[in-house]
Amino acid sequence: MPHLVSPRFRLRAAALTVFAVLLPTLLAGCGEDDRDEDLTEQKLDWQDCPAPSEAQGGGASPSPLPGGRGEWSCATMKAPLNWDEPEGDTIGLALIRAGASGAASERIGSLIFNFGGPGGSGVTALPSLSEDYATLRTRYDLVSFDPRGVGRSAPVTCQSDRQLDAYFQQDATPDDSAERTELMDITKEFNAACEKNSERVLPHVRTTDAARDLDLMRQILGDEKLHYFGISYGTELGGVYAHLFPKKVGRAVFDAVVDPTQNAEQGSLGQARGFQRALDNYAEHCVSQAEECPVGDSAQDVKDRIAKLLKDLDSRPVPGLFPRELTQTAATNGILQALYSQDFWDFLTDGLEQAYNGDGTILMLLSDSMNGRRENGEYSNLVAANISINCADDKPRYSPADVERRLPGFRAVSGLFGDYLAWGLIGCTDWAVPGAADHPNVNAPGADPILVIGNTGDPATPYEGTRRMAQALGEGVGVELTYEGQGHGAYNSKNKCVQDAVHGYLLDGKVPAAGTVCS
Repeated sequence: MPHLVSPRFRLRAAALTVFAVLLPTLLAGCGEDDRDEDLTEQKLDWQDCPAPSEAQGGGASPSPLPGGRGEWSCATMKAPLNWDEPEGDTIGLALIRAGASGAASERIGSLIFNFGGPGGSGVTALPSLSEDYATLRTRYDLVSFDPRGVGRSAPVTCQSDRQLDAYFQQDATPDDSAERTELMDITKEFNAACEKNSERVLPHVRTTDAARDLDLMRQILGDEKLHYFGISYGTELGGVYAHLFPKKVGRAVFDAVVDPTQNAEQGSLGQARGFQRALDNYAEHCVSQAEECPVGDSAQDVKDRIAKLLKDLDSRPVPGLFPRELTQTAATNGILQALYSQDFWDFLTDGLEQAYNGDGTILMLLSDSMNGRRENGEYSNLVAANISINCADDKPRYSPADVERRLPGFRAVSGLFGDYLAWGLIGCTDWAVPGAADHPNVNAPGADPILVIGNTGDPATPYEGTRRMAQALGEGVGVELTYEGQGHGAYNSKNKCVQDAVHGYLLDGKVPAAGTVCS
């Protein structure tokens, strides 16, 4: 199962990871330090990786590296809790590493990954995807981390597993004043729990804080410049880093690019358009197959039947995973999850066919995966961290009246997903920490070239944002490459043209021509 983040919470999109393979990191948490040392001089104590914490999603320790050549190692890096007071309290940031597989003389340095979210654990993601990056490992140590507030890096905690089950069963698309009041009450209850349980951390989980952590990491790992691979939200983090430290940018790739020019409303509207586009593509694909499409006779019929299913579930949920039912919200969430990648379209077909027959098991499994819920009922802190980072970053706050005024525009873009994504805008209402800005600043004059890759069929980070990121980075910095494909991200599609371009740049320093198109 994929492990993705629900757009319902205005999630800026997540990278594809494997839900069943979640790893641990070492020590985390914040506390006072009687320290005289410069944090840039700290030595990381790399150890075997233990089993993951609940906040990371549980599961087994990482398997040996591909080919059986070595083991994963984990460490904890100290960073200031508050970067405005760098001599004050520290937190532990969890890291994972696979040493370079090639000759020592060919090693370039460390290549640091962020796979998205925000809120995704890099410590769990990198091992599950490591075979995809084996070529890059020939000349780099592959490194990833749990950003602050995530996994085992001073994790944000909000509600209990039982409370989260109820939270995710809420009606996220209210139809009348009573349902609107209930949605606001549940949202405020969740946000109050985050403040109660994580008040000390919440002001310090902004993307600018994570970018400063990246630069500290670069120094401790011994690299003169940051070599970086950011996916989805990881592209925003990379862009913010480039703005803050333009002269420290090394070879960097941004894949599945977040549009840095958009505010929260514009980002959600773009996702509504992107997921509708992905649904259109799924429906066309299903009916074009040699065998009969089991969920519709035509592309329009597929979409009409999905719309009817969701309407029926609003008043009459069907059995899901006992004792929970498949509600309209859970079904929408599960459909969105499956649209992240063409690899999951078969899951969507099976789930829809099953739901039409009164069984919501597959769609609920997809929804649970999106929300970070394991089969044993335990949740990772994926959603808690995601909401906390988004709300710390994003200045706008929206009321139900604001959403009501914007609904026609969202519905015009997507009749199926418009309401769902519009109501997600209230997630930061009454949040304990003010948002930092309308949108991130990624302008990075003087930085080395950054390869910016957009996928024309990407639902979560629509293709239109790729050029805007390249332009916002500045002339001579952002180098745009287009992949004409489906799904969230391009490199992991294994398209040879895309991978050749990435390998040529990261391994050999060859910058592809701006405007390159791969299909």
